Amino acid sequence: MSTITAPSHRKVLQALTGLLLALFVSTLSSTVVATALPRMLGDLHGSPTQYTWVVTATLLTATVSTPIWGKLADLFDKKVLVQASAVVFIAGSLAAGLAQDAGQLIAARGLQGVGVGGLQALVQIAIAAMIPPRERGRYAGYQSSVTALSTIGGPLLGGFIVDTAWLGWRWCFFIGVPVALAALVLLQLTLRLPVVRRENVRIDYWGAALITGGVSLLLIWISFVDDGFAWVSWQTAAMVGGSLLLLGFGAWVETRVAEPIVPPRIITQRTTALAVLGSLAAGTAMFGAAVFLSQYFQLSRGHTPTEAGVLTIPMMAGILISSIVAGRLLSRTGRVKPFLVIGAVSLAVGFACLGFLDETTPLVLVAVPMLLIGTGVGMTLQNFVLVVQNAVPLADIGAASATVSFFRSLGGTIGVTVLGAVLARQVAHHTAAGLTVPAAYGEATGTVFAISAGVAVLGVVAAVLLKPVSLRTSLDMSKKD
Repeated sequence: MSTITAPSHRKVLQALTGLLLALFVSTLSSTVVATALPRMLGDLHGSPTQYTWVVTATLLTATVSTPIWGKLADLFDKKVLVQASAVVFIAGSLAAGLAQDAGQLIAARGLQGVGVGGLQALVQIAIAAMIPPRERGRYAGYQSSVTALSTIGGPLLGGFIVDTAWLGWRWCFFIGVPVALAALVLLQLTLRLPVVRRENVRIDYWGAALITGGVSLLLIWISFVDDGFAWVSWQTAAMVGGSLLLLGFGAWVETRVAEPIVPPRIITQRTTALAVLGSLAAGTAMFGAAVFLSQYFQLSRGHTPTEAGVLTIPMMAGILISSIVAGRLLSRTGRVKPFLVIGAVSLAVGFACLGFLDETTPLVLVAVPMLLIGTGVGMTLQNFVLVVQNAVPLADIGAASATVSFFRSLGGTIGVTVLGAVLARQVAHHTAAGLTVPAAYGEATGTVFAISAGVAVLGVVAAVLLKPVSLRTSLDMSKKD
């Protein structure tokens, strides 16, 4: 077996610049619209259902396209695929910014989501192809910093754009285009990845179609249940039953094709299965904390969108500090399990503390749990992917990385949607009982975070059950490893 030499630290940093720009703009596209949605749908005369789908369309297509991009990365030139996903993202962004009605906006956001799914998955895959697992911790802080900046800064930027008369909400989409173009240029100049030519390449179209259809139907049901129809209804039976049927048939197909989208040999490994479980909890934490804390600060505590963004700084600080410290210690020791266990416990404790939240909770008592949640996200989010990347050969790195990212996004999407429905019902219940709207939102947010603590416990279980491993210092592993 030939040896693959890792690039120098300087070359890695040069290539990371373009990759992290791509990661930044893909994450920003989801957060920058949060404060602009009411103005957008008002101008385009959209309905409440369409309001939801402006967000859901991107999450849906990003989630279901992730494993497809990952499989393509195992078959074709990874650099070309990153650039292709950036072009799709740019096309979707321009279409969204030029939309003339809510239907066009939703369709454009769906196209943008395909690019987002590709960028987020392929950046991880490209980094894995450049840097050995043992050394990857040195660069984890950069990734987490970019994610934290785009997650926290997105709503602030969106509010500024909407409130600036000479810009307007369309620039929430246009603003990502020059950044994506800059990433394209930098990737062309700096990214050098080994290209492995494989003969008789086959794409699993049936598996891709069935998995995409099954997940899409499930997410559509989650989006409309308890609003368009009841939990117990023929629509629920049809959608959930249809989703399970499609996914079951898809799983059957995956065991019988030469190049499956989600290789069973990877997903059935103990390490990957536990990493998927942990990623579900981390995904719910990452998306849920940002969404519901921002909403709590605005609707329960009366802060502006800008102030709400500032108040979430403790969580961002937790992500930054923990990812940098853990990354350096991880590279030094090669042991990843202790950081996953500590991070998962930190997540669960942080959410449990926020479970006591109400409209009168002192902000300092909100900041401490937020710091714990940020610490947990910083220690677990990238490291669950790293564990899987360490356990598979380079030939499977794309499918393995994308599989974990897929379930993380799916967990976040389902978690935010379901918890959002719980929040709405709790607010309605509390207001009907005579509470004011701020008090109702405070109580409801506490309930949502108490449920999130239960989900975070799954991450603790996954981290504890993982076998202790030492991260390898080479890019690839032999088949007998």
